Amino acid sequence: MTELIQQIVDGLGRGGIYALIALGIAVIFGVMHLVNFAHGELITVSAYSAYGLFQAGWDWWLIAPAVILIAGMTSVVIEFLAFRWVRGAPDFTMLMTSFGIHFVVQALFVMYVSANFRQFPRPDWIFNTVKIAGISFEVFDVAVIFFTLLTLIATFWILQKTMFGISLRAAAEDFDAARLMGVRSDRIIRGAFALSGLLAGVAAVFWLMRSGQAGPTAGLTPMLKGVLAALIGGLGSLGGAVLGGVTLGLVEVMLISRLPEGLVGLTDGIVFLLIAFLFVFRPQGFISVRRAERV
Repeated sequence: MTELIQQIVDGLGRGGIYALIALGIAVIFGVMHLVNFAHGELITVSAYSAYGLFQAGWDWWLIAPAVILIAGMTSVVIEFLAFRWVRGAPDFTMLMTSFGIHFVVQALFVMYVSANFRQFPRPDWIFNTVKIAGISFEVFDVAVIFFTLLTLIATFWILQKTMFGISLRAAAEDFDAARLMGVRSDRIIRGAFALSGLLAGVAAVFWLMRSGQAGPTAGLTPMLKGVLAALIGGLGSLGGAVLGGVTLGLVEVMLISRLPEGLVGLTDGIVFLLIAFLFVFRPQGFISVRRAERV
């Protein structure tokens, strides 16, 4: 039982990061009907920003909030430079734009920084353990769960209680009707990208604390996990994104802990197989969402 509880905590810690990434993807999909494959580049930019700030002598207590702000600003810049000009274009055009950003950002870092991964120090405390009711937990997992919950609560408060959140939810439900009611499309889309970027920034802080490296493809794996989590939960559903992220994290940890040692390397393949079965029997994901009208 003790081992199971520890695995659940590990899964919630991992799934919390996936949930934050998936939530950012779901926010953009709800407003623009776009699966943003450039979302992972926010983590790539965050990784290089953390590396540069470490070189400047900063520590994690200052780097963490800086990374979150940089991710939010980078998301807004990407919207202005790329997505702003393809609004109203066919879905395929917008999808190719997101792929284009993904490859352009990678190429820029390869050409002007390096193709090699750069290492930076991880916080010492992430390797510590704490005992709760006689069970040892990693401090890192407890911190991830705690701050993920705070971030999710703050996000849902913004969406439910603020005028921006109400406008964003109205736009996700029916953008044309929302604009007729006075919602300004430029402002709401820019705000959605800013919120998505801030969520990616929080996820990036914990992802980078664990990985401790920056590279041109640093955001690829977390982006894929976030997209999968969003699809599992129901693309466009904010609650579904959280549910999908937590589910994905728990499944991965359970497989890693229970598979024979020689098969642990097949974890991702087995996860993809399970997701394929899910989509066969429930292609809309856990939560069904009525598709919003795209801008």
